[in-house]
Amino acid sequence: MDKREHWGSKFGFILAASGSAVGLGNIWKYPYIAGENGGGAFTLIYLLCILIVGMPIVIGEFVIGRKTQL
Repeated sequence: MDKREHWGSKFGFILAASGSAVGLGNIWKYPYIAGENGGGAFTLIYLLCILIVGMPIVIGEFVIGRKTQL
C-alpha cells in the first residue's frame, strides 16, 4: 500500500487552510464594495498599502527560494 503524503509542518497546514477559507474572491471584493459605497480614497490607499507590504514579501520569498533552492 502506498504511503500518504503529509504536511511539512502544522504551520504550513494552518496557512493553507486559512488561505482556502478566505479565498481570493474576498480579497478582491472588499475594495470594490468599499469603493462603491463612497470609499474610493480608501480603495486607493488600500491598494498602495498592499503594494508596499506585498512586494517585500514576494521579493523575500524569491530570495529564500533561490538561497535554499527548493
